[in-house]
Amino acid sequence: MNLIPLSLYVHLPWCVRKCPYCDFNSYTSGDDAPRSRYLDALIKDIESEAARAKGRTLVSIFLGGGTPSLFTPEEISRLLDAVAEHFALASDIEITMEANPGTVECGDPIAYRSAGVNRLSIGAQSFSQESLHLLGRIHSVDDISRSMDEANAAGFDSINLDLMYGLPQQGVDEAVADIEAALALQPQHLSWYQLTLEPNTVFHARPPDGLPDEELLWDIQENGQRRLAGRGFDQYEVSAWSQDGHRCRHNLNYWSFGDYLAVGAGAHGKLSDASGIHRYAKAANPLSYMQSIEDKPSQELPPALGETELVFEFMLNALRLSDGFEEALFEERTGLSGKKLRDAAKVALKKGLIDRLGSDFWQPTALGRRFLNDLQAEFLPESTQ
Repeated sequence: MNLIPLSLYVHLPWCVRKCPYCDFNSYTSGDDAPRSRYLDALIKDIESEAARAKGRTLVSIFLGGGTPSLFTPEEISRLLDAVAEHFALASDIEITMEANPGTVECGDPIAYRSAGVNRLSIGAQSFSQESLHLLGRIHSVDDISRSMDEANAAGFDSINLDLMYGLPQQGVDEAVADIEAALALQPQHLSWYQLTLEPNTVFHARPPDGLPDEELLWDIQENGQRRLAGRGFDQYEVSAWSQDGHRCRHNLNYWSFGDYLAVGAGAHGKLSDASGIHRYAKAANPLSYMQSIEDKPSQELPPALGETELVFEFMLNALRLSDGFEEALFEERTGLSGKKLRDAAKVALKKGLIDRLGSDFWQPTALGRRFLNDLQAEFLPESTQ
C-alpha cells in the first residue's frame, strides 16, 4: 500500500455566477465571500490532513472549484506555503489551478506562477459566443485568447483548456470548429467532454432546446477524435487529450486508483492504510465546513470499503483509461487478488465490452468505450443493481 501515489485536492467553492449545467459544489458570492476565514480553515484542515498522510510525499496538488482564480495570488501563495510547511513535496510536483477566462485577470498570472502554481486549467467551454451565452458563461471568446496570452507570458508551459461538446444547436461542423479554435491557441492539454444534464442543475430541470441526439453525439465524438489525433494529441482518458509529456498527473492518479487527500468544502478523499481503503468527504456548505474545521478537524476515517465495493471503485476509474491497465495495478491498488477481477469481469467479457489481452492486461473494447456507463455498471455490487 505504501507504493500508492498521494495527491491533494483543495476546493475553493465560490463563483461569480452559477452556470446552469454545473453540478459541482459551488456557490455564488463574488466579493462577499469570506475568503480570509475560509483560508484560515483550509490551513487548519491542511495540518489535519498532513497528520493523516503520516509523512507520505505529495506528487500533485489540484486547486479546484468554484473559481479558484477569484482568490488573489497572495491568498494562493499563503495556501501553498501552508502545504509546503506540513507536507513533503515531490521534486517535480504538479500544482494545477483552475481559472475562468473572465476572472484570471483578478491577479497577475505571473504572481500565480510565482506562488507555486505550475499548471493552469482554463475553462473555455466554447469558442462560439452564442454557445457561451446559452451555457451561462460570463466570459467572451476574446477573454479566452487573452487569458492564454497572459498564461504563456507568465511562463506556464503546461496549460489545459476545458472544452464542451453536445451543446444546444451544435452539429459536427460547429463542434470541430471549437476544437480548431482551441488548438490555434496551442494548449498542451485539452479536456474535451460532453455536456450532460446532471440532477440538481437548471438544465436538468429545464433542458435547453436543440440538444444533439445520440447518433449526432457519436458523429461529433468520432470527428473530434480524428481531428485531435491528427494534430498530435493523444487520448489517454475518455475526455483527456495531451501532447507528449503533458498528461495531467493529478487526474491520472484518480483514474489509476491512487490516494488523494481532501481539503475544503465538499472535497472528497481516498486513503489507504493498514486497515484498508477509506473514502471520506468534508462538509459541503462553506459555512458548515468552516465551522466544523474551527471546532475540530476530524482525524477519524470511515470504515474501509468492502471487496465488492473496491472492485467497482477501481473499475469505475480505471476503465476511463484509453490504454487499459495491468492486472498487477489492480492488485497493488486494491490489495485484492487478480482472481477477484477476473470473476467480476466475466459478464463484461462475454458481452464484448472489455478485452483481456494476454494473461494480465485489461482494456475496454471499442464497444465498451462507446457504452462506458454500461461497462462500468457490470461491476456494480449486486445490492446496488
